[in-house]
Order: sequence, then structure tokens, then C-alpha cells
Amino acid sequence: MSPAGHSKRSATHSPAEVAVASVGVALLVCALVADQRWLDRHFLPSFFLSRNSYVLVESAVRLGTAGFGLLLALIARWVGRFIVKNPGRALHIAMAAVLAVGASEFVLRQIHLLATMEEPPQKEPRRRRDPRLGWIFVPSRTGYRNIGGRDVEYAIDSSGYRVRRVDDPVDPERPTILFTGESMMVGEGLTWDETVPAQVSAILGVQSADLAVSGFSSDQAYLRLQADLPRFRRPVAVVSLLMPAIFDRNLDDDRPHLGPGLVWLPPEPRWRLARIAQFLLPYRSQDTIERGIAVTREVLRATVDLARARGAVPLIIVLQFAPEELVEHELRRRILDEAGLPYVRVELDSGWRIPGNRHPDPRATRAMAVAIADELRGRLVFAGSVK
Repeated sequence: MSPAGHSKRSATHSPAEVAVASVGVALLVCALVADQRWLDRHFLPSFFLSRNSYVLVESAVRLGTAGFGLLLALIARWVGRFIVKNPGRALHIAMAAVLAVGASEFVLRQIHLLATMEEPPQKEPRRRRDPRLGWIFVPSRTGYRNIGGRDVEYAIDSSGYRVRRVDDPVDPERPTILFTGESMMVGEGLTWDETVPAQVSAILGVQSADLAVSGFSSDQAYLRLQADLPRFRRPVAVVSLLMPAIFDRNLDDDRPHLGPGLVWLPPEPRWRLARIAQFLLPYRSQDTIERGIAVTREVLRATVDLARARGAVPLIIVLQFAPEELVEHELRRRILDEAGLPYVRVELDSGWRIPGNRHPDPRATRAMAVAIADELRGRLVFAGSVK
């Protein structure tokens, strides 16, 4: 082979070919390194997917990543030759890709994107923006929504609490058990009488106040309790919810949130494309998870202290659809057990969910209410307030 031919052949192994091949090899290595143990450390449990389904999705993504990496490695030589022979076209393609990303980001910035756990405002029960909490229910209205084949009525009183009827609001002068949390405490897909607050109230004969708001994280629930608890003249107990399967939302920073030391922080500014990518690929770094565990522990400790300062019994209910996975067990241990926080664990049959919705059905909420009532009955000490 002549020197010129050798030089031409070497040119085909240009930086472009090496770069493409390197990306392909990197993707293959990532697919091999990201075994199930690594995935469990960085992708937290999902409320909407069973463990088996979640593992299946992760395995499919690993396989797809490996396949794409292999493809890039195989076509690297062809891509390198194309770039060497058509540098102008290659540059135009690269510029078009960069401009497409920029244009997409620009368009998305003209649209109001909801926070990760924020529901559309027109979805019942309707929500409105709140500068400190992120969102709250629209007060003094009744809405209807078909869930699981049933038309469910959501009555929200003037304080933004779910009640039986709008004209029967929570009376802050009466002895009251306050419930904080998110849609499971609100009673997603359930009639008022089927909700946990309504059932505990019926069992113990004490008024309930449902401060929960759909999509709330632990820190949002605490902030609302902090704001509303002073309104109640005789708070009897404060019941909070922790579910390891929804712990991931405590790490979201695209809404108002609490940082270490319970410092209130506004939503973090981020590229819109990055937010979408985070939603589609919910990877969490170890530092982010550790920070989330620490802040959640602080939040729940502050919730307990807030209740006790008003003479109310604090109780955290840990909801678990069986079986409890190792990651969920570790979250419960590190957040609650290590901090010595008072809680009652309720393990539910995995089939006790609303069809097509995944939220607890009436059988599940009955089990939750009975567990809460049994725990509170033995701890509440005030005459004539408990049956």
C-alpha cells in the first residue's frame, strides 16, 4: 500500500469515528455496570408500578441501552467516513440538532409546566396556585369525578378541607383530630364516608379535619399543618402519613420545598428539557437521596413536636402494600426507627386498590382507619371525647 493510501485509510479513523465508537462502548459499559443493585440505589420505589413491573422496565431500558451502544460501535466507521467525506453536511446536521434543542427549550419556556406531582387545575378536586405550598384545593366548592367506575363527590369547605358537605364545614372550636398528607389521606376515588378521616371520626366520635392535598410531599404537608394548626382551639391528635413507595416525591425541587434545617426554598430554576428528562428517567444521586432522608426525618420530627406543643397526640401512619421491599424497609428504618418517631405500620393486601387508579380502596382505608383509631384510643386522655 502506498503512503498516500495508508494516509487516506488512517483518516477514516478520524476523531469523529473514534468519538462515535467511544460513545457506543460507553453505553455498553453503562448497561453492564447498572445492575439491579445499582438501579435500586438510584431509582426509588414507585407507587404506580409493582416491583416486578419496575424491574421489567429497568431491564428493558438496560437492554435497549446496550443495543444502541452496540449499534453505535458497529456503525462508527460508516459515520466517520460520512463526516470526513461530507464535512459541510455533517456540520449542518449538528447545527440543526443544537438549534432544535434550543427551539424546544424556548417553546417550553412559553408554556407553564406543572410541578412533577402537581395536577392540572381543572382536575377534581380543583387546585389553585399557592406561593408557599405550591398548590391547595379551591375552597367552598363541590366537584365530581368518575374514578373506578363511580362518580365521586369532592366537597371542599371554606378552609380548603375535604368534608361531607360544603355547608357542614370543620368547626375549629371543637375537639379535632387533624390529618395531613396527600391523595391517600384526601380519599382519592372514595366517598367522604370511605375516607380515613371520616372513618376515624366515626369510630372515636371526634371531629376530623382533613388538611391533606393531592400530590403533597411530607414537607408540604408539614407547612400546611404549621399554618393551620393555630386555628384549632382543641387539637386532639395529628395524624401524618409516610409511604416509602412515594418517598421519591420528597426529593422534588420543582416546587416550593424545605431544605436542611427546614429552611423554606422556592422552586429550583431548571431547563424545561431537563425537567422532562427527569420525569421520564427518575434517576436520583446518592447525595440527593441522603439529603431527602435527612430532611424528611427533620420534617416528621418537627410535625411531632408541633403536635405535642399544642397538647395533641402525634401519630405517623406508615402505609405499605405487601410485600415490603428491601429499599422500602431501609427508608422506614432510617427515617422513623433511627429517629425514634411514633408510628403505626399498616400492611395492606396488594389487591386492595381502586381499579385503574392504584389508590387504596374502601377495604384498605377501613384497615388504615381501624389501626389509627386503635392506636389513638389507648393514648387519648380527655373526658367524653372518645367512644
